[in-house]
Amino acid sequence: MSAIKYELIKESKDSGARLGKLYTPHGVIETPIFMPVGTQATVKAMTPEELKSIGAQIILSNTYHLHMRPGEEIIKKAGGLHKFMNWDKPILTDSGGFQVFSLSDLRNITEEGVTFKSHLDGSKHFISPEDAIRIENALGADIIMCFDECLPYPCEYDYAKNSLNRTIRWAERCKETHKNTENQALFGIIQGGMYRDLREESVKRMTELDFPGYSIGGLSIGEPKELMYEVLDYTMPIMPKDKPRYLMGVGSPDCLFEGVIRGIDMFDCVLPTRIARNGTVLTSKGKLVIKNAKYAEDFRPIDDECDCYACKNYSRAYIRHLFKAKEILAARLATIHNLRFLIHLMEQIREAIKDDRLLEFKDEFYSKYGYN
Repeated sequence: MSAIKYELIKESKDSGARLGKLYTPHGVIETPIFMPVGTQATVKAMTPEELKSIGAQIILSNTYHLHMRPGEEIIKKAGGLHKFMNWDKPILTDSGGFQVFSLSDLRNITEEGVTFKSHLDGSKHFISPEDAIRIENALGADIIMCFDECLPYPCEYDYAKNSLNRTIRWAERCKETHKNTENQALFGIIQGGMYRDLREESVKRMTELDFPGYSIGGLSIGEPKELMYEVLDYTMPIMPKDKPRYLMGVGSPDCLFEGVIRGIDMFDCVLPTRIARNGTVLTSKGKLVIKNAKYAEDFRPIDDECDCYACKNYSRAYIRHLFKAKEILAARLATIHNLRFLIHLMEQIREAIKDDRLLEFKDEFYSKYGYN
């Protein structure tokens, strides 16, 4: 029995968008959904209570970082990730593959797994597909990922093909190792670089392994957005309709719209929290660098259309002052706002799908935001 169940509620009449519900051991998720990233068992600057107040339904944590510090055994002794971080809603953990490949310049990939150096102290480590699953099992998230190879962009065809074959073999080993199927759902990851035949082969072979959900990996890694959309255009129509689809590492408003329109159900990205800490906020009229001098006497909220705690209680002038004074509250308020902005956007997107007006809503949003 799978730990999750996906219910397809509605398909859009004017696009590939879908409205659904994802049932997990820690609650029901309405899709399409944006997931805040809590890399090290915390969404930076946010408490679990604040996350709930802005409508977060599920958060993502990072297997690599938690394995390196504090270690999965400590988290397991604490009662699992949910108890360790005091979050009683669903959690998704990635496999750590992306971090192993992106954070370490010194790594060696073999059929058995990957040898790499820690970004913390340079110590040498090895992770196999079996290791990744054992770590994720110990962490105890509702949804976990297979260990895969994350290709760079650009990537030669022959290497991408060999990597795809290895990722499929690793997925088989991950599935064989994963035994906690009633409490944790293991997703397969579609790879293949930017090559259509490899993506189609990946979908065919990965879906034959019959995972309860699938991630689209290897996108949003530096390629032009138009190329990402092109890959989704030919990948999504051949994905199973009865399983959730997760596009990894995507979180800008335009990419959320374009992903939803092509049939994506789940997204995550560090973008809203990272830019918040640097003083950039998302508004209905586009990005705004709140540290700029022109906001020194601007006593309006960040966005007068936003219902978040920051917008209800504080002005642009005050938040700018906090950034200039290097006060911790600056990052907290900007983070609360940015996450609420994207979560509210997804709420509006779901409502637009329900009312068969998603493309119309997209045009309205793009016009105000400044994308057109």
